[in-house]
Parts: sequence; structure tokens; C-alpha cells
Amino acid sequence: MFAIAQKSQPYATYILSDSAAESSIDVVPGRGGIVTQWQIGSQALLYLDGDRFLDPTLSIRGGIPILFPICGNLPDDTYTHKGKTYKLPQHGFGRTLPWDVVDQSTQDAASLTLQLTSNDHTRAVYPFDFEITFTYRLLGNTLSIHQRYTNHSDEPMPFSTGLHPYFNTANAANLELEIPASHYQPKDDPKIYPFTGSFDFSQAEVDVAFTDVSTTTASVKDGDRNLRIRLDYDTLYSTLVFWSVKGKPFYCLEPWSAPRNAMNSGDRLIRLDAGATLDTVVQISATLG
Repeated sequence: MFAIAQKSQPYATYILSDSAAESSIDVVPGRGGIVTQWQIGSQALLYLDGDRFLDPTLSIRGGIPILFPICGNLPDDTYTHKGKTYKLPQHGFGRTLPWDVVDQSTQDAASLTLQLTSNDHTRAVYPFDFEITFTYRLLGNTLSIHQRYTNHSDEPMPFSTGLHPYFNTANAANLELEIPASHYQPKDDPKIYPFTGSFDFSQAEVDVAFTDVSTTTASVKDGDRNLRIRLDYDTLYSTLVFWSVKGKPFYCLEPWSAPRNAMNSGDRLIRLDAGATLDTVVQISATLG
């Protein structure tokens, strides 16, 4: 019923499957620990820019990138800690560094556990010692992403974390959004706007953050595909980001633990005590029909 297979091209890939549900995901540890594909029957749930995926010098656009230790961008990619200036690219380095496979199981579900630990590269831009494990667990039409963050530093570790899933869609105008928020803020716009349940998808781009999320569930129904994607997340995730680009066959619904620039502003920034561990989970479910 549950299985884990491997393939080596173009990158080492682990394929988790649930045959009863005709569901499978592809995980690529060496490219940021990313889930690149999710198939349920004939439905491909995730968008992936194949050309960018094949180029190791580029960040991946598609799949489910991991955001750590920041979500979004910083002004000039810069933040300050203890009077010293550091630079972090948009969304941090979790989505670009190789992760190690540390466990796998086909008992009760198909699951794969990856680990990322601090090293000289990370300490040069983020002066903390950490260990992160992600366990992808596929059961039926649900992907659960269990996360553990451990601070091995001798001081509190500031960070935010999130996921950036890209979902396939042929026409964003036919999306039905159920976002548990009443207001949103567009990227690079200081104003707050009321959320009426939809957007004008004829504009070049929709890139907005909902920072008043009131419940731990959000969903999007694609009318063309008769497919609903539902996100369930811990209360840690205070922000939801929705992103769509005109002419591109995807939309993103992203759970973030903090809004943009939290490393500088401190707004909802996690500060994990020295030696402490934080566990959290995001669950993505697909309903067909």
C-alpha cells in the first residue's frame, strides 16, 4: 500500500506513494529538501518550472520550497544582530541548501525525514547553530509536513519559517478563496485593504499578505479542475500569503510564521531559547470532485 522508491535523474529523488489513493510525491533532498511533484490519479497538483529546477545556480520556482530563517525579503537583503550586519536572500537559505535523509518508513503511511544543520556557510549569514528536521508524511490525499527546530546556540535564536507551495491552475479567475482574514496588505504597499473574497486577476500580479488570520484552516477551490486544496496549520503561522502572476499557470497559498522583514522589525519573530526545540506541522489536503 505504501512505498518509497528512488531515482537518480536529474537529481536524487525519493518517491513516496500510497497505491490505494493513487497518490505520490517526489522529494529532492539535494535541492533544498523540496517536494517537486504531487500526483493524485491523473491530477498533478503542483506547478514546477522545469528549466529553473535543472539549473543548480537558480532558486526553484515551483513545488513546495522551504522558507528559513526568513519569510519574504529584507530591505537590501540586510538585517542586524548585536550591532553586526548580515545579508540573507529572499526566503533565506533553507530552500537552496542540500538536506540529508535521516529516516524513512512505509508503516501506516509513506514518510521521509530530512535534516538540515548549521555549517560555516549558514553561520556566515546567520550566526546561530541549529538543527532542523522535516518529515514528509503521505497518507491518502493528505501530505503532512512535520517540522522540528532545535537551537544549539548559547543564546535565543530569532527566525521565521514557512512554506511556499505552487499549485497548478489554468485560470486564476476561477479560483474560490476561503481565507480566514478580513484585510490584506499588498507587497511594497504600506496600506491595508479590506478583503472581499476575491481579487482582480486581470492585473499583472497579485501578491498579498493576510496578517490577521483568525483560524488555522484556509482553502482554495479551482472551479476548472473541480479540485479543492485545504491547508491546516498550527497557530504559529500568523500570516498567509497569496501570490498569482498573470499568464502563469500557478497560484501560491503560503503559511508564514511572521510577515516580511520580521528579522528587523521583530513582528511575530520566533525567538527560540538556547537549547530549546520547537515542533510544528502543516497539513495539505486535496479533495477531488
